[in-house]
Amino acid sequence: MTIMPSTWSVFVSSGIVILLAAASSPESWNILPYGQKMYVASHNTLTAGLELIRERPVEIILYPLLVYLAFRVYKLLFCPLVVVRNLEDVGYIVDNGRRKADVANEVRRRRARGDLPPVYPNGWFRVLDSWQLKIGEAKHLTILGEHIVTFRGESGKAYVMDAYCPHMGANLGIGGRILGDCLECPFHGWAFRGEDGKCVNIPYAEKVPEFAKVKAWTSMERNGLIYIWYDAEGREPTWEPPIIDEVDSGKWSFRGYSEHMINSHIEEVPENGGDVSHLHYLHGPIMASGTDLRYTRSRFWEFIGKHMWDGSWAQDENDKHVGILTLKHKMTIFGIPFSPVELEVVAKQIGPGIVYLIFKNWIGTSALLHHITPVEPLLQRVTHTIDSSITMPTFIAKFYLYGEILQFERDIMVWNNKTWLSKPMLVEEDSNIAKHRRWYSQFYSENSPRFEYKRDSLDW
Repeated sequence: MTIMPSTWSVFVSSGIVILLAAASSPESWNILPYGQKMYVASHNTLTAGLELIRERPVEIILYPLLVYLAFRVYKLLFCPLVVVRNLEDVGYIVDNGRRKADVANEVRRRRARGDLPPVYPNGWFRVLDSWQLKIGEAKHLTILGEHIVTFRGESGKAYVMDAYCPHMGANLGIGGRILGDCLECPFHGWAFRGEDGKCVNIPYAEKVPEFAKVKAWTSMERNGLIYIWYDAEGREPTWEPPIIDEVDSGKWSFRGYSEHMINSHIEEVPENGGDVSHLHYLHGPIMASGTDLRYTRSRFWEFIGKHMWDGSWAQDENDKHVGILTLKHKMTIFGIPFSPVELEVVAKQIGPGIVYLIFKNWIGTSALLHHITPVEPLLQRVTHTIDSSITMPTFIAKFYLYGEILQFERDIMVWNNKTWLSKPMLVEEDSNIAKHRRWYSQFYSENSPRFEYKRDSLDW
């Protein structure tokens, strides 16, 4: 995403340049080509501006303000919502005088970790959203503890390979050049085919040896996302993420995206699907109460409004890698039901790191796609992408996504600071949590990697 200067900064900086130019002496402009003409132009511009301010001060102030307000309204109504949070931005209590990043790193080092399950389950994981990778572009990423490079060839197809060139170790994603559907190493020009990782050209060698190749990951592009398959045993995929026809074909429109980094084991996040009881307590307070759990349950906010949830979770009868979460949501304002946000939602947990959530109301239909991808053993990247039918106004879809972000950031405050309990103290009403753990265990296998650390050290 390109960072551009704001309109206001360009306006102010241009004004400063004109003021400085007009205030300087005419002689100082003689050192520049056409200096006198430039001086006269800047002086006339300043004079005309001051005259206009004297004659029409109200319009000078009001018109830019109206233009700015119109721009903000346009962004609200028609532009997708994009929210990106760093690890330290959410979920930590920061004392005065301390840096948020220092607090986040300290919590990561010192908290009790518990007897953790394997850190990388088997399944499909999101690499990037399709719009984040342009034709002819390569990106270096860390996923599942591995350094990978994903690139989009000139044919438009996306590929995923190991990032380091087997020749001398250069990072193919940093300075690598796309040639057709191959990626050329920036160090010596070795070119690797995206389809299978085979080296197809060495500029200075007469022959390319058969063993010259880099690992090409099994990948696919579906529903506007790039996925890779991970299996600790090296097995081929046994299932695939389902196609959402309206999203995959582009019939629905992209309305927003969020990204969060979470300090937890991967299973902590999808386990919320089976933990229906936490919805009433953690997500009951109205969204306006914020995300800091120290203040969300005040009497004031309970008086203003609250969310009410009813849900259930079960394994899909036909596809054992799918879990079904059914939710009903209602909301009251000052005790009065607020029907516009009443929803009935069916969320499909697909494998260890994908959730497809389709929700409908009288306005239209939206798909909220939730993905969790391990970066390293206890660091997860979680994204939400929302696409909607043409009948769903952008600002309403953005409201749904923003509501999801607020509720999700309440969970993050818990995840970032909790420990994993392999044998939690459950009551009868928590039976879905045990069912969810049994279901999730199918994604671990004999060689699934485990978290290892020295017990006499705070570092892993």
